[in-house]
Amino acid sequence: MEICDIINETEEGPKDAIRALRKRVVGNKNFHEVMLALTALEACVKNCGHRFHILVASQEFVEGVLVKTILPKNNPPTIVHDKVLNLIQAWADAFRSSPDLTGVVSVYEDLRRKGLEFPMTDLDTLSPIHTPQPSIAKPEPAARPDCPPLDTVQRSGSVNRSVPSPLLTSAGGPTDSAVTPTSDQIGKLRSELEVVNGNVKVMSEMLTELVPQKANQSDLELLQ
Repeated sequence: MEICDIINETEEGPKDAIRALRKRVVGNKNFHEVMLALTALEACVKNCGHRFHILVASQEFVEGVLVKTILPKNNPPTIVHDKVLNLIQAWADAFRSSPDLTGVVSVYEDLRRKGLEFPMTDLDTLSPIHTPQPSIAKPEPAARPDCPPLDTVQRSGSVNRSVPSPLLTSAGGPTDSAVTPTSDQIGKLRSELEVVNGNVKVMSEMLTELVPQKANQSDLELLQ
């Protein structure tokens, strides 16, 4: 989420992020790093604005970075292969109605014509590609005595358990003063949970494949 803030608030943020992501993904044989980069990329698309979307949804980026990563000669693991296809499919669906973001749509339809099978996805459970306005443009809302600040839910997805949920009373049930989250808050929470879910998948994959006595030091550091 710090990366997303930099992209949104700096002039060269989108271009710098694309260059950094390309370097992490293209030609990288450490697929754990590739998976982490794809997870970061997904979070950026869901939380950054149109300037970033134009670069990510271009045919050049989708073909030169994502599709190139899953070519048979690179022998990517299934988790990376499916992640790339899920991203392409989700972006094609989200950007289909935007004339300047249809590069990814062209690539998606071309891959379908060539017979590539995309993983089954439940579109009803996917979090939306959500692009809130930069937080610096909004005044800070007044704090409510019955509602702890949103910062108590950390951006990494961890919850400060010392603070009770604002949606419940001390007895654990809803009341007339229960706080109803806005659609923006729900979208952001879903986006952050997607990031956490991606990290859990990466760690599960590592725990399955790594043998402590034979693991590379870099893999152990990444796991730590």
